[in-house]
Amino acid sequence: MLEQQRTILKPVTMSGIGLHTGTQCNMTFKPAPENYGIRFVRTDLGGSPEIPAIADNVVDVSRGTTIGIGEAKVHTVEHVLAAIAGLQIDNIIIELFGIEPPVGDGSAMSYVQALIGAGFEQQEAPKDYLIIDETVQFHDEARQVDIVALPLDGFRATVMVDYQNPALGSQHTGLFDLEKEFVDEFASARTFCFLSEVEALADNGLIKGGDIDNAIVIVDRDATEKELAVMQKKVGTKSTITLGENGILNNKELRFKNEPVRHKLLDMLGDLALIGAPLKAQILAARPGHKANVEFAKQIRKMYQQKKIVKKFQFVKKEGVVFDINAIQRILPHRYPFLLVDKIISLELETKVVGVKSVTVNEPFFQGHFPGMPIMPGVLILEALAQTGGILLLNSLPNFEEKLVMFMQINNAKFRKPVVPGDQLYFEVELKTKKAKYFTMSGKAYVDNVLVAEADFMAGITDRA
Repeated sequence: MLEQQRTILKPVTMSGIGLHTGTQCNMTFKPAPENYGIRFVRTDLGGSPEIPAIADNVVDVSRGTTIGIGEAKVHTVEHVLAAIAGLQIDNIIIELFGIEPPVGDGSAMSYVQALIGAGFEQQEAPKDYLIIDETVQFHDEARQVDIVALPLDGFRATVMVDYQNPALGSQHTGLFDLEKEFVDEFASARTFCFLSEVEALADNGLIKGGDIDNAIVIVDRDATEKELAVMQKKVGTKSTITLGENGILNNKELRFKNEPVRHKLLDMLGDLALIGAPLKAQILAARPGHKANVEFAKQIRKMYQQKKIVKKFQFVKKEGVVFDINAIQRILPHRYPFLLVDKIISLELETKVVGVKSVTVNEPFFQGHFPGMPIMPGVLILEALAQTGGILLLNSLPNFEEKLVMFMQINNAKFRKPVVPGDQLYFEVELKTKKAKYFTMSGKAYVDNVLVAEADFMAGITDRA
């Protein structure tokens, strides 16, 4: 795999209609600087809004992957992203005068050819690989979808599909080397659907740009000539539709015996590009689709963001520790005698955090609370919970180091058991709501798995002086 970031050498433009919207689009790929990522730019809209290609910006997965911010959207981005990911391009600008990329022949090959024609430029910055170091699983019982990421020093993907439809049956495929296999073995695999789906897709306002020349239609039911004529009119294709004899509408020849499942792998490559970083992992997927792919990409992206933040503050990796006291002091402004959390042992960004405080007799507050009967003040336990909660908000704020988390309300505070020297406090804080610059959190403090204090907090964000 490549070790340095890559962009393209020069701009390249292509035009055509979109698969689902049927609208005309001019699309231009442009070089981008290091660490820029992949961004779509709607040049046909006022202000030319940018939409970074990340899972957080996915707004629809009904029959393709649509990303958007506010009113600016780009439909069916997966084939474009698959071409970019398959060619291991890290930084690129994709300008569109239109709402949906040109469909080409229904595969990623037209984009691949354009990008190869533009040439590649190796950049100085190293690739920011997300290295999967533990098994990550996704399961959707209703759709019988399973996707697993396993540790691997490289990238491989294996996909199996089984639509429980005799017209297609079970198929599987595997990609083991992006550089050697992607262009020749996967980029030209075309999108597909079943004949029984065509009318419903058309009735739902989809496949307006669909045609037998840019999609494989698998014949899974009989149809009369009259039904086919109605279907032809609904789809809007000029080509006469016939059932054919090889199981594919109009006797279209497959490019690969298992072209449908190869296209599913292509789709998955594009959807996983929404993680925002190239993967070093082995991906195993059974019956994947855009909804599952995007949910899995969101799950992996959260890991990626967390690893980046941990690496930013925790310089020395320690077993069982996310942030040690040195990292905490890089994050929080608090200092002796008011820094009340010693380490963070678990962190799920914007979800939950677990911190630890070892309480010793040397704590300065024990001198006066109370002489001869040292008890940790309840308000300081709440303060320790609040400090732990502040770390939970790391990924919620740009330029976190320039901000302060100010607590505005404490509700439902309860103190259930005294905390004394020798106790080790565990703080569990969960994010409940997040609105602009305001957050609500729920915190609980434990000693030996016994709840000693709890409270709900509301916090606001302000700039550091």
